[in-house]
Amino acid sequence: MSVELKELVEYIAKSLVDNPDEVNVAEVQAVQTSVIELRVAKEDLGKVIGKQGRTARAIRTILSSAATKAGKRAVLEILED
Repeated sequence: MSVELKELVEYIAKSLVDNPDEVNVAEVQAVQTSVIELRVAKEDLGKVIGKQGRTARAIRTILSSAATKAGKRAVLEILED
């Protein structure tokens, strides 16, 4: 299921940005929690975060719902290169 969470975040991010080729999603596994690390091009960072962080919050909500359905816990970290 964790591969699907990673793909979900990747799909959403690529849909939002101008440079979908520069979207990079990595997953760090822990016992109960998966940390999904999202990297985008510097000029696309604002598109992924959104005004007052609304877009990032929405992505986190979707990720959390999908993870809960799978019986896991997932955290999204948006990293700047």
